[in-house]
Amino acid sequence: MSEPTQPATAFEWVGGEAAVRSLVDRFYDLMDLEPAFAGIRAMHPSTLEGSRDKLFWFLCGWLGGPQHYQDRFGHPFLRARHLPFAIGIAERDQWLICMKQAMDEVELDPVLVTRLEESFFKTADWMRNK
Repeated sequence: MSEPTQPATAFEWVGGEAAVRSLVDRFYDLMDLEPAFAGIRAMHPSTLEGSRDKLFWFLCGWLGGPQHYQDRFGHPFLRARHLPFAIGIAERDQWLICMKQAMDEVELDPVLVTRLEESFFKTADWMRNK
């Protein structure tokens, strides 16, 4: 009897586009609803539709799936795109906690969540500019 194989990409492991969309939607729903995330919510426009789409497009490619973001905008230049916003440890941590809660609530595989948390931390910490 052979052991089940791990998906080839995190995108497949998450569950594809529909699952990435669910994760992003839950992330922004939490940002809108939870007072603990008010700091990062304040950095966004009053309506979150554009932010939802951009994070969805970005995460699809970042996770190893379709490169929707790059197809639309070219290289993401994440740090440069976030320089207009004052991002410190508090903002980094709010983003990470919000994403962790979203991953838990959409019931991603706990092993995948741990791996994504590590990757998200590296990227979010690199975004700090204050």
